[in-house]
Amino acid sequence: MNIILLGPPGAGKGTQARMLVEERGMVQLSTGDMLREAKDSGTEMGNIVADVMARGALVTDEIVIGLIKEKLETVKANGFIFDGFPRTLAQADALGDLLEAVGETLAHVVEMRVDDEALVARITARSTCGGCGEVYNDNTKPIPSDGACTNCGKKDDFKRRADDNEESLKTRLMEYYKQTSPLIGYYYAKGKLSRVDGLGAIDAVQAEIKSVLDS
Repeated sequence: MNIILLGPPGAGKGTQARMLVEERGMVQLSTGDMLREAKDSGTEMGNIVADVMARGALVTDEIVIGLIKEKLETVKANGFIFDGFPRTLAQADALGDLLEAVGETLAHVVEMRVDDEALVARITARSTCGGCGEVYNDNTKPIPSDGACTNCGKKDDFKRRADDNEESLKTRLMEYYKQTSPLIGYYYAKGKLSRVDGLGAIDAVQAEIKSVLDS
């Protein structure tokens, strides 16, 4: 089963994807992670990525699609989770063509809906573990008093993103709505779209997503 998680920055896509990976044996395909992995891989595609990034140039859609194709053809998984891709209608078309070419299908597109103001409040309070990426929040999931990550145990290595501030977040949200929100109508027209409350408790959101995938 292949799915897409749609939602603005901070909606919790990464957290939900990791839970699906652990529980269902799926593989998360995050654009940023794939680019970092490819850059250091030494493969032909990796060398292309490394060259582009070294020049400070933008990574093209063709390169990202090439990385996804490589994963689909070489990684055994109980389905793939596309996180952060596609972002545009052109990318959605390219992904659809790729899946068809390799004999795969897209089962569900899950939109994690949020209230912008609540999202800003959530993100400006978040920190991540430098060891494993586990997310903490000053209000709902504070860093443990002993300074140890509850997931990997690493101590005193928590970070806040420099752009996790109100002004930067509103800019990122605007970019999301301009570029990515058209995908909502695109996948609705294809009968693939389902919506969940992205600002619910983590377990509640996961239960909603499971209900969609099992329907």
